[in-house]
Amino acid sequence: MQVLQVQLEIRPDPAEVGRARRWARSRLAGSGIGADEALAETLILLVSELVTNAVVHTGCPAVLRLSLPGATTGEATVRLEVADTSSCAPVPRCVDGDATGGRGLALVDGLADRWGWSPEGAGKRIWCELDRSEQGDRASTPAFAGGTSAFEGFEGFAYEAV
Repeated sequence: MQVLQVQLEIRPDPAEVGRARRWARSRLAGSGIGADEALAETLILLVSELVTNAVVHTGCPAVLRLSLPGATTGEATVRLEVADTSSCAPVPRCVDGDATGGRGLALVDGLADRWGWSPEGAGKRIWCELDRSEQGDRASTPAFAGGTSAFEGFEGFAYEAV
């Protein structure tokens, strides 16, 4: 199966989050992932969360990368990565119920099939993957089923780069 890899340079500006969502949505059509598929909406939400974390918490430029299956039906994996030049690692953070932020990586943990991060040069790369099933519908399966958490055992915590 052919994989399409595309990337977008992100400036440290909150307006970049909306631009990243629009860019990612425009890349889905050629991959065979329909805009009305649950996978597409989940992917756009994950783009929003990871780009927001990079823009808000690092203040550094970043690169958004998507690895999309070529036009196909059946099973495939979509990979999303955001690389930035901040050496600050994502760390667990506890937020109370009234907090308006601080839940981004907890959301990624709940929606992605797998996610994690690794140092990259002077910065880091945060990635997540979504599996597309034969049915092409994730709505009937909990997003966390069979997934691997990068922070197993930290239930009730939110994560963000500091």
